[in-house]
Amino acid sequence: MAIAVAGKWHYVPLPLRFSLSNTEYLTLFYSLQPVFHVTDQQGKKITDGKTIDYIERVLGPKGHTTDGMKDCPGKRVGVHSFGNHTAIELIGRDRPGLLSEISAVLANLHFNVTVAEVWTHNRRIACVLYVNDNTTSGSVNDPNRLSIMEEQLKHIMRGCEDDDNVARTSFSMGFTHIDRRLHQMLLADRDYEGGGVTTEVDYPPSFKPKITVERCEEKGYSVVTVRCKDRAKLMFDIVCTLTDMQYVVFHANISSNGPYASQEYFIRHMDGCTLDTEGEKERVVKCLEAAIHRRVSEGLSLELCAKDRVGLLSEVTRILRENGLSVRRAGVSTVGEKAVNVFYVRDAYGNPVDAKTIEALRKEIGQTMMLNVKKDPSSMKAREAETSGWAKTSFFFGNLLEKFLA
Repeated sequence: MAIAVAGKWHYVPLPLRFSLSNTEYLTLFYSLQPVFHVTDQQGKKITDGKTIDYIERVLGPKGHTTDGMKDCPGKRVGVHSFGNHTAIELIGRDRPGLLSEISAVLANLHFNVTVAEVWTHNRRIACVLYVNDNTTSGSVNDPNRLSIMEEQLKHIMRGCEDDDNVARTSFSMGFTHIDRRLHQMLLADRDYEGGGVTTEVDYPPSFKPKITVERCEEKGYSVVTVRCKDRAKLMFDIVCTLTDMQYVVFHANISSNGPYASQEYFIRHMDGCTLDTEGEKERVVKCLEAAIHRRVSEGLSLELCAKDRVGLLSEVTRILRENGLSVRRAGVSTVGEKAVNVFYVRDAYGNPVDAKTIEALRKEIGQTMMLNVKKDPSSMKAREAETSGWAKTSFFFGNLLEKFLA
């Protein structure tokens, strides 16, 4: 892999610098053998021995094999550290309260959700959930129970629509990283063509992605340039999308300056061709814009820790729905006997959540589990809310779990 540094191309492994929240996704670049200089989400040097050891194991000689995956506590379908489970994939039209309905179906069928990831974009929703049988703590093998689950979930996902293509449900036991799978599902669903619901408040002009595709005549590449707001996993999202669109990245130039990121990718199609038609260039731009936006959920997030049990996700999402909140993105995981969840929420109309609703949630949810309300510091509305006096001091998820386990 070649990296441009100070305007010169170096065809040897050189440092890339970017923020990192989940080191597992670096396995994507294992075959390229680059050298990464990484920091945590706070921009600090990584000194924790366990984290360093984990990175070495994942990126080591056996890190890309099935055996290596078994020991990695990341978000993969089929990881043994989560126990035996069945992976459920859902994609369809989003609406307020949909996640609550999905989790209620699973709870009524006595399935426990151990891990889940939910993304919404352009009125579409994609979910990957790992469930196990409450009585056996193993995967669901009964074809009749699976058939009942699938039929009920399809009914929920279809809603008032009669077209079967509106929603899709499937079961799997593969080895695909959840985030990568969600990108693949939404790309196949053509969410990049949907009528966007993004507002100027969420994406001010200075942070909107600016993507161009040009031809490098000298080297015979197409050059994709991306300039946008910097964040963790930005490089992962872009490279995953280019790969899933059957493009090969030959060289890259990655840099950041404060809150901004600038990335260049020199690509060709798998057959060696460059992007010559305007239609193909336009499709790449749209797909990359969608990939960048899918993970972004500025504003309010709710972080919760509680003892894991069947129906916990259903209970929490029901409370969110009854308080008029819509889940825009969610992450659910299980650490031992503890459930660790985060929900990015808005009101039913897509507007920021008001202070009264937050206080009502604290009173209702805070009685049985630890709740932390966190606002994206990059959001202007978040800064205004913090200065108004009602926003609480935020802390990282690891601290929340440590407090709960204590």
